Amino acid sequence: MAVYERTYKEYAGTLTPERTRFLVLPSYAFQEVFRSKMFASFLILCFVPPLIEALLIYLPHNVSLIERWEALTGTKPPFTERGAQWFLTFSMIQGWMAGIVAFVLGPALISADLRNNGLPLYFARPFTKTEYVLGKTTILIVLLSAVTWIPGFVCFLLQAYLAEGWLVEHWKIGIALLLSNGILILLLCLISLALSAYVKWKPIARLSLLAIMFAGPPLGGMFTLMLRSEWGHVIDLPVMVVTVWASLYGLESPTAVPAWGAWLSLLTACGICLLLLARKIRAYEVVR
Repeated sequence: MAVYERTYKEYAGTLTPERTRFLVLPSYAFQEVFRSKMFASFLILCFVPPLIEALLIYLPHNVSLIERWEALTGTKPPFTERGAQWFLTFSMIQGWMAGIVAFVLGPALISADLRNNGLPLYFARPFTKTEYVLGKTTILIVLLSAVTWIPGFVCFLLQAYLAEGWLVEHWKIGIALLLSNGILILLLCLISLALSAYVKWKPIARLSLLAIMFAGPPLGGMFTLMLRSEWGHVIDLPVMVVTVWASLYGLESPTAVPAWGAWLSLLTACGICLLLLARKIRAYEVVR
């Protein structure tokens, strides 16, 4: 058919449901993510600590191993109880793994669209700002969940299955595991997206994320000395995360800041990031 004989026809294909339209962004983004063999190798490395933890959970319940140990040494194996402190330590290890994932992926999620003026193409279609942000956030949520609470909860279920009566006494650990990793994932997602939206150059955005992660302790210490109060630590987000985690697990807090103060600090940081995203994500950019 000649070009001049072609006429406009309405699209007759299947439409993406409105409720799942935001999943279009992650479906293409995951293809780009796993093209990097180095990043895929790091994700595999992230599952080494959970495998070690699962092994350490299983060993105390291996009857033949316990019998051999007692026969050789005449003592009981030096296995410790898997309690709140154990799972808190595991969450902290995986939390740093999640921070590295956010460090690698987060700064590139929105900056490329802004740098190449891609947002008008998104919003020229039936695609809202909320769906755009939700689609970009889903990329990090899936990967961070695979690194943090999913393997942790599998280990929790393994411990509950092997130790009779353990779940009745330690069921709060499961709730703490989900809530603690949930607030961490939310914080990492929103900070990464906000930096990606305002810092278009990925190296600078990554350095900014590193500053937030590592500059908090000295700044918190400085403000603590200036204010002569432990409340100076509220700007130290990593410490506030650990404070919230300790309260959820029922353990001693690393600072004198109460749990509600740490929650308020983290939620305020999340709220600021949402406001920044709402101001920056638009179909056009005004240059002054």
